[in-house]
Amino acid sequence: MKQFTVISGKGGTGKTTVTAAFASLAENAILADCDVDAPDLHLLLKPTIHKKIPFYGLKLAKMDEDKCTSCGLCREHCIFRAISSDFEIINDRCEGCGVCEYVCPTSAIELVERISGYAYISNMRFGPMVHAVLNTAEEASGMLVSMVRNNARDLAEKNKAETVIIDGPPGTGCSVIASIVGVDLVLIVTEPTLSGISDMKRVLAVTEHFDIPAVVCVNKYDINVENADDIVSYCKTMGIDVIGKLPYDDVATHSMIAEKTVNEYSDGELAKGISEIWKILNKRLKEVK
Repeated sequence: MKQFTVISGKGGTGKTTVTAAFASLAENAILADCDVDAPDLHLLLKPTIHKKIPFYGLKLAKMDEDKCTSCGLCREHCIFRAISSDFEIINDRCEGCGVCEYVCPTSAIELVERISGYAYISNMRFGPMVHAVLNTAEEASGMLVSMVRNNARDLAEKNKAETVIIDGPPGTGCSVIASIVGVDLVLIVTEPTLSGISDMKRVLAVTEHFDIPAVVCVNKYDINVENADDIVSYCKTMGIDVIGKLPYDDVATHSMIAEKTVNEYSDGELAKGISEIWKILNKRLKEVK
């Protein structure tokens, strides 16, 4: 079983559009949506949920009113202002740090588990899919990403799948790191804009730090050919292969409206380009030991 992750460094590059297309091209694969803060693959692939698993992230402070003497130490030490003037816990502000529990002289406060989101095991029209969503304003997205990946790996072993396709989150934070550590290959989807180039360089530094093989795809390359050429030149100096350049095409938007992947909706230049990238990825994955 091989695992590869599609990341972007920034949002809006077309990463999820490309990943969804891969799902329609793959055979005997598991799809994992690790963009748990703002998942959207399910909007396009319409999975049927078979299992819902609660995710327990940061703990929540709970006050025992019978033990509380209103001494005010908890409010004084809570930097998140999560304790009201009448000594009630404001759940949306509590970060579960435990300071209030530590300073309380009467043990009136304890930290309890709270559900911070849910992971799902589902089936969609191209096969099994594992995905999740983090509740609003919750932290520990990296932990939830790890939970999704573990579920995807277990499902792949159970189904004897050859590949796990991971749609990673944008950026370079802990959730991105959780989505790429231990994979066999990373595909970075970038765009020929100044922000796209800058964020591509940052996420390449992350893959290099963790010694993960990476390749690059330039999406919408023809909106600025000069910048696209700069991306190719930079990657060449860094020893990174650019395995495809995809054109800007309204078909990407039209396919979303039709709730289909690009390769389901069209057989045009964009779909053919994604198919070629998928062939190259498969070859690369087979070469990984």
